Amino acid sequence: MYPTKNDQPEATRRQMIELCNARLADAIDLQTQTKQAHWNVKGPQFIALHKLFDEIHAAADEYVDLLAERIVQLGGVAEGVTAIVAERSELPQYPINIASGEEHVWALSNALASFGERIRRAIDETDELGDTDATDICTEISRGVDKWLWFVEAHADGSTAAAGSPGSRQTSRAR
Repeated sequence: MYPTKNDQPEATRRQMIELCNARLADAIDLQTQTKQAHWNVKGPQFIALHKLFDEIHAAADEYVDLLAERIVQLGGVAEGVTAIVAERSELPQYPINIASGEEHVWALSNALASFGERIRRAIDETDELGDTDATDICTEISRGVDKWLWFVEAHADGSTAAAGSPGSRQTSRAR
């Protein structure tokens, strides 16, 4: 850790840095999964989904910055390199060989739901550790993720959004 005049106890800051780095890995994974969908979606809903996925990517970019900056504010190192993200992310792995709008809606809704679940858990954990600023950050992210999940799921019929995908090809990397 780097020296800081931040008045939170060092033990709390260490726990917060670890927690925020875990969610940072998820946020970066969400960011790249969203671009994967943006680049590869095909079908009748192409332009609407292409634009929506780009907007979600921009929001995920903001989530990444919020988390990384909080880590550094606490005296930590934001660990956002690809190898660490690949090792730490708890999001389901994004299927590479999909193309239809329906498949991307399913895959991205899974990623958003998984990230939302983890960021809500982080709200409770940051609150327990007494870092109200991090709690606010996680709450802000949670609100945004829920909005984007709603937008993505609006492109699916109810049974596809709730039950899973055609083919259910995703696997979880949760640890």
